[in-house]
Amino acid sequence: MSKARRATMSDVAREVGVTAKTVSRVVNGEGPVSAETRARVLEAMDRLGFQPNLMARNMRVGARDSTVGLVIPDMGNPFFGTVAGGIEGAVRPRGLTLLVGSSEETAEGERSLISTFLARRVTALLVVPSADSDHHPLRAERAAGLPIVFLDRPPNRLTADCVVSANREGARSGVAHLIAHGHRRIAFVGDLSTLYTRRERFQGYRDALAKAGIPLDRALVETGHDHEAAAAAVVRLLARKDPATAVFAANNFAATGVVLGLARLRRRDVALVGFDDLPLAEVLEPALTVVAQDSAAIGKAAAELLMARLDGDRSRARTVEVPTRLIVRGSGEMPPTV
Repeated sequence: MSKARRATMSDVAREVGVTAKTVSRVVNGEGPVSAETRARVLEAMDRLGFQPNLMARNMRVGARDSTVGLVIPDMGNPFFGTVAGGIEGAVRPRGLTLLVGSSEETAEGERSLISTFLARRVTALLVVPSADSDHHPLRAERAAGLPIVFLDRPPNRLTADCVVSANREGARSGVAHLIAHGHRRIAFVGDLSTLYTRRERFQGYRDALAKAGIPLDRALVETGHDHEAAAAAVVRLLARKDPATAVFAANNFAATGVVLGLARLRRRDVALVGFDDLPLAEVLEPALTVVAQDSAAIGKAAAELLMARLDGDRSRARTVEVPTRLIVRGSGEMPPTV
């Protein structure tokens, strides 16, 4: 069987030495099949990478849909909600329906969702990768012509279309903004170091420090994967003998947590720049200065890539970088008080 096409039910039947009807019974759970035969069929399906064509089955009973599958890490993160909105606005005029599922930031969850979408024979696949995922198994799907686009983070062990923010340059500009207002002890509060976005933004932080001749102090680097972790991190940073006078929060959850931690400490003298805008950022006191991503543009760019592939574009995989912008509101402009 050619690796450039999807395995079929006939391929599985031939591999096991049974009829296609027997394979169909295993796939659909209909009709008698011995436990031994079922096990052999399932093993062959896994080995050949066979995905049941649920869309064809739906069409046989009168249902018709043309879908795009989107895997995101977290349904509760407003960033990904806006990304999904950008995608949906672009694909809907083409008669495509967007299906969204959460991997919960795990490789296992991501694999399961991708398998589900492939089983439906989705028209295209969009993925925000988890930190430890492996996308090498998707090479056959991509070679067979399935449009696959990765968002926010590049794929692992696969060359494919990708849309990301200008993470490094955005972080550099945010930290440089704090330096321009007199800060030299600038803390970094970010996500897990295994994430591409965290690594890129941390490098931007380091770039800004290096350009200003400020040595990196590892004691000022903290992890805040969620609100409470980030709040606890800023408490630790400000309890030091030589505390930070400013904080760069490298994602929206980290920024929310830092705001929460500063409020608990009743500290309004610490400058803060966040990466990602926040709801109600303008009504905080002081209002939050941010490096804003254009999440809707990220979604739209990903949708345009996949639609170009659907229209026959067979050029080499490419990466689109969407610019960020610094929004000055007040929290990042406070000078150091110590």
